[in-house]
Amino acid sequence: MKRKKDKQTEPYKEQSRTGGIIQMLLAWFIIPLIFAVAVLLIIAKVADVDVVQKAKDLTGSIPLLEQKEQQASKKKDEKILEERITALKEEVKQKEQQLQDIQDDLRKSDEKNEKLVLEQDKLQAQIAALKRSSDETKQEIGQLVATYEKMSAKSSAAVIAKMDEAQALQLLSQMKADTLAAVLEKMSPEDAAKYTALLAK
Repeated sequence: MKRKKDKQTEPYKEQSRTGGIIQMLLAWFIIPLIFAVAVLLIIAKVADVDVVQKAKDLTGSIPLLEQKEQQASKKKDEKILEERITALKEEVKQKEQQLQDIQDDLRKSDEKNEKLVLEQDKLQAQIAALKRSSDETKQEIGQLVATYEKMSAKSSAAVIAKMDEAQALQLLSQMKADTLAAVLEKMSPEDAAKYTALLAK
């Protein structure tokens, strides 16, 4: 029966030994270490020392950590550069599109200007033709007026009364005042009144 009790108490003894070692570690090393760290932190705070920054400085001087930090910084810089390059490429693409739009507008404007120049040339040619025609018409009317002025007032009045109103008005407006008076005198009173009113306008 003692053996049964020994077997049952053996695991308990092992547990108490391991528990005793952990308790001893806590009591002799870990608790004093935590206490010492707390006291040092309080002293550093009072002395106005930035413990976190000092820790970073100390860990930064460790080659492996320093190398990892440099790699992380390099990757971050590369990412920033890639983003910047992407943004610049997009900006270049937009500027190229704006340039293309401006060139298209200029080309359209040039085409429109060419059409306007051609149209202007046509209109100037038509104006020149109309001026020549007008000059020729004036010359012809001048010759007709000279002919009618040589005729007797009675004959001129009879022919002019049968003419188209516009043509008659052109002839009468070009005649000398004394010839016009003689022709109107030989017309019927109605025709003379009509042409006098038209000439007065």
